[in-house]
Amino acid sequence: MQFGLLGSGFQLFGYEEKLQSNPLQHLFEVYVQVNKEAADDKNIAKSAHEFFQRLELGDTQALALWQKFRDLSIEEYVRIYKRLGVHFDEYSGESFYREKSQEVLKLLDSKGLLQKTVKGTAIVDLSGNGDPSSICTVMRSDGTSLYATRDLAAAIDRMDKYNFDTMIYVTDKGQKKHFQQVFQMLQIMGYDWAERCQHVPFGVVQGMKTRRGNVTFLEDVLNEIRSRMLQNMASIKTTKELENPQQTAERVGLAALIIQDFRGLLLSDYQFSWDRVFQSRGDTGVFLQYTHARLHSLEETFGCGYLNDFNTACLQDPQSVSILQHLLRFDEVLCRSSQDLQPRHIVSYLLTLSHLAAMAHKTLLIKDSPPEVAGARLHLFRAVRSVLANGMKLLGITPVCRM
Repeated sequence: MQFGLLGSGFQLFGYEEKLQSNPLQHLFEVYVQVNKEAADDKNIAKSAHEFFQRLELGDTQALALWQKFRDLSIEEYVRIYKRLGVHFDEYSGESFYREKSQEVLKLLDSKGLLQKTVKGTAIVDLSGNGDPSSICTVMRSDGTSLYATRDLAAAIDRMDKYNFDTMIYVTDKGQKKHFQQVFQMLQIMGYDWAERCQHVPFGVVQGMKTRRGNVTFLEDVLNEIRSRMLQNMASIKTTKELENPQQTAERVGLAALIIQDFRGLLLSDYQFSWDRVFQSRGDTGVFLQYTHARLHSLEETFGCGYLNDFNTACLQDPQSVSILQHLLRFDEVLCRSSQDLQPRHIVSYLLTLSHLAAMAHKTLLIKDSPPEVAGARLHLFRAVRSVLANGMKLLGITPVCRM
């Protein structure tokens, strides 16, 4: 129905040139406006419903508009995801499965799972005893499909296409019941691979506002983070002369955003704070980047001369031992994150590692130490930097070598 609103809304309030110059922003404006109008005007709601029906029936004009919006949206996604260092091989949402959802309805019917209601809708009773909380509607009274129907068709098609080991759906926690029902329906339809489907729900970020007001576009957040980071870097005396300050600001800013987002359970809502994001001390992404850059500069300063001379017996002091013990836990932490699909284990591990390294940096001196002690300490710091860099990359952060 949202697309019905958008389609009919664009016919009423859309401008082709605005759509080409800033697609997501313009479609969003149209969507907000048509929703407002539809609340007061029954005819607009009716035309949205009709548009959606035309889409479901394969009307070429309606489909062409949907295709155009989809292509423009994906172009924007690709551009913005690129800034995050994210690449997807394929974009296919459940809306792609309009035609196949009819096959799903036939399949449900042939297995005796489909029930018609007095209103003319089609439902599946997952409890088997009419429990209202376990009823899933799979067809509207006018024969059009619903989100659940299309997601069933999508799951079946993806299994045929990829023969996956696991299929993970990452969406907000508001869809928890939807996925429980979809997986349950797949099971009762006889697809035993349904137990390989998993939903990873995430919470809501509260209080995130940029200069454009209450609704937050990711691109605005990325731009704001970069410009604030540039200001911060310019005001700090220890900032090195950088070849590309814009790129460094973007990378450090992204680290700040990612660490704030991944610190807790994905499921938890949290209050966003610009001030907390940019703290260079404490448990932040800025601190991780700062530690990495500092360790890199240590290697650059002392590197070549010491790295051949190396005796582990020089690392018996308590600080070195606690760092070595922490480094040993890296694979255990990775294993934990891969099992419960929660990045927070890696985040907390890297923050502890950075705090240990920051303390050791002050006391385990390299300058003026005997060569074999200096060499052993340099190797230790190098191992810390290597693990820190690998952990950050796993979280989607590009480590910086200067800041």
